[in-house]
Amino acid sequence: MRTLKYAILGLLSREDMTGYDIAKIFNAELANFWNAKHSQIYPELKRLTEEGLVTFHVVVAGDVLEKKMYSISERGRKELHTWLIKDELLEPTPKDKFRLRAYFGDQMDTQDLCQLVESQLRQRRLKLEFLSQRLSEYVKVPKAGTDRFGDYILLEGAVMREETYIAWLEKVQGYLLV
Repeated sequence: MRTLKYAILGLLSREDMTGYDIAKIFNAELANFWNAKHSQIYPELKRLTEEGLVTFHVVVAGDVLEKKMYSISERGRKELHTWLIKDELLEPTPKDKFRLRAYFGDQMDTQDLCQLVESQLRQRRLKLEFLSQRLSEYVKVPKAGTDRFGDYILLEGAVMREETYIAWLEKVQGYLLV
């Protein structure tokens, strides 16, 4: 399944965008639960155009810069809606290199394992700080049905995920210091 297809259709259902605009949103708003690189986005936009799910027109910016401005077609809206309401089974747990390393902690000395956990804690705390800052930009919970509601609830979930991950790492640290 090409999930990137639906992420792009969803973004274009909100407003017309260039490929660059789509990539910026992936890096800013979607990065906490989905990622895509320019090298994935542009070929997908080409496929979506060939499938009739999006259209584009060329706009001129400045004297010579031409950009493709993409729009979702009615067919694209229908396909997006069908995908959005589809109930799917839970996916496998995402890969986590740190957890895999921790699983083989018996192959490290305690000091190396402690350093690995400490590094992970620092990174997770920085991520939590970033997410909490973004969440604090909302003065209230956006109304359901608005484009900001999804961002808010996913940010809130990401904050909770990081808080739980940090609590687990702190517990692991306690085991190591015994």
